[in-house]
Amino acid sequence: MTTKIVAIGGGELRQQETFQIDQQIVQLTEKVKPKALFIPTASSDSTEYFDSFKQVYGDKLNCETDVLYLLNENISEAEIKDKISSADLIYVGGGNTLMMMRKWRFTKADKWLRKASAEGTVMAGLSAGAMCWFDFGHSDSMSFYTETEANKDWDYIRVKCLGLVDKITLSVHFDLGDRRESLQQLIKGKGGIGIGLPDLVSMEIVGDSYRLTSLRDDAKAYRYYKSGSKIREEVLTPSSEFTSIYRLLYKGQ
Repeated sequence: MTTKIVAIGGGELRQQETFQIDQQIVQLTEKVKPKALFIPTASSDSTEYFDSFKQVYGDKLNCETDVLYLLNENISEAEIKDKISSADLIYVGGGNTLMMMRKWRFTKADKWLRKASAEGTVMAGLSAGAMCWFDFGHSDSMSFYTETEANKDWDYIRVKCLGLVDKITLSVHFDLGDRRESLQQLIKGKGGIGIGLPDLVSMEIVGDSYRLTSLRDDAKAYRYYKSGSKIREEVLTPSSEFTSIYRLLYKGQ
């Protein structure tokens, strides 16, 4: 089956800021009324977040919506498997990526998400829900543990994710804060390929091809790789055309 992933750099689902991308996600299912499963682990199983998802994907996009809560319920692996395997599309919300990945591994949800992707389920999400599909996420998770009004002393970290897209470390909200410098330093130290997605920019991966969609005229994505002792930056321009994903992994001059 063909892998189908849509990773969104950021935006407000409730305010329908990413609605055009959400439409693309639903279209990828090729179903008239697809079953859409929302996973809000990163936001501590926020019920309000699921309400927003139902408003957009249920009311506006004609999906049959369901939710998988992993923190607030004593859910069995069999129930997790059933919810994931019955979905046509799975959407993961934003929040604490590190906590989410730990919970997924503890509950074995990660195993069933990988299987669903291999069977052609559309995998999508925003922020933490974008990074989770890649090899690594360039994450602000430590801010959830240490940041207060009096103390903002935290650094971005590299979080091991599901690895559906190999060798790439994804950074989201790339137009905010000092993410660019931090991602460059991470790639310099750890290697691999870094991709930066600003808010309202998505990467759609279908099989071995990808394309970028931007809902802002000024927004582009960025690619980083190590060449000798230097870090190279490449601007990735949004396009309606698909390009080989292996182009992203190439470390040419």
